[in-house]
Parts: sequence; C-alpha cells; structure tokens
Amino acid sequence: MSKGIVVIPTYNEIENIVAIINAVFLLKTDFHILIVDDNSPDGTSLKVVELQKQFENKLFIEIRSKKSGLGTAYVHGFKWALERDYEYIFEMDADFSHNPKDLVKLYKACVDGADVAIGSRYSTGVNVVNWPLSRVLLSYFASVYVKLITGMKIHDATAGFICYRRIVLETIKLDKIKFIGYAFQIEMKYRAFIRKFNIVEVPIIFTDRTKGQSKMSGSIIREAVFGVILLRIKKIFNTI
Repeated sequence: MSKGIVVIPTYNEIENIVAIINAVFLLKTDFHILIVDDNSPDGTSLKVVELQKQFENKLFIEIRSKKSGLGTAYVHGFKWALERDYEYIFEMDADFSHNPKDLVKLYKACVDGADVAIGSRYSTGVNVVNWPLSRVLLSYFASVYVKLITGMKIHDATAGFICYRRIVLETIKLDKIKFIGYAFQIEMKYRAFIRKFNIVEVPIIFTDRTKGQSKMSGSIIREAVFGVILLRIKKIFNTI
C-alpha cells in the first residue's frame, strides 16, 4: 500500500480531472488519490468513478451532497485518510495550478524530517504565473499580514499545496476547524505552528488555471482577514 495519498477537492472540474489523475499516477513515486467531490453538476464524479476501473485500489472518491466549501472538503478527506494507514497526506488543487511533479518534493521534505511541507510561492521571491498583479499583491500581502498577526515565520500562509505527516492531522483537532477558504489554509498552519511541529517551505512555481473557473470570492477574502484575528484571540485565551 502507498504511504501517501493526495486529497483533491472538486466542484465542476470535468475539464481537468482526467488529466490531473493521470499526471499523479505517472509519477515514479507511488501515490494514491482521494477525490472529494461536492456533487458537481458537470459530471466530474461520474468521470472519476469511470476511472476507478483503470486505477483499482489507487483512486478513491467521496461524493458529498452539495457544495460546502474547500475547508470542509479537506477535513472530510483528511478524516477518510486517517481511518486508513497513510503516513503522508497531501492537499492539492485539481486545476494544475499545483504541478503534480512537485508532490515528490513535498514528500521528500517530510521523509527527511518535516512534519508539514508547504509548496511555497513566496519563499524565494514571487513565483506565480498567469495571475493579474492585483491578485499576486493580494495573496502576497495576505501572508505578510498573517505573519504580523500570528508570529508564524511562513512566507506563504495561504498556500494550498501541502504534505502533512499523519501525526499532525491526528493532533490539530480537525473537528474544531470551521474556516473554508484562505482562512482554512491559515488555520491549519497555525494549529501546527502553535503545537511546534516542524514546518518547512518548498519553493514551487504556481500557475493559474487555464481550464474551468476559479472558486475565489469576496466572502473568502473577508473570512481570511477577520479569521486571522480570531485565531490570534483564540490562542491568547488558549481555546485553539
């Protein structure tokens, strides 16, 4: 059995799903994949079920009843993985903004001693392709803001390309995580940080999607801005 599983949340990713699954399974390192689909009306889940015949015991799918947010999809996937014997649990987007080949870098970082390996866009400058300047600045300064409020020395606090060792997800109280967007990514890192897990950043190049539609919204940005303050308050009162 593979030691690593890649959790990929999907909603209307029919244009990307076959290619991203094939790309992961073509890697020399053996990874399994769990798709967490929010009942995509475009048939994403049906395509995954069809592919399961080709990738038996390597490709899995959980279909939720409705679109319920990125954070809850990852928590669902993490719990599923923890019920099995995976030691390394990854999160990755379906749209090729994260290069599947970089999974091997994140895996190696955790094998070599990291508890959390972050695929970082900003640890060696700004490594983002195809984003408008406004979005690059929003993302970059969001991480600066997170540093100031939380004290985490992480260049890319909102990154969503990550490898967790099993013990991290077993420790950080997944049932208490409520945020769904940028704030979810920040909260996961912060919970690992305050529990003194070894967090490392692995430089990657982030390329914006070329197929399908972005799920970014104003509500996700607002959640991140105020969510960081709430996390800090919870830490002060030792309720996180």
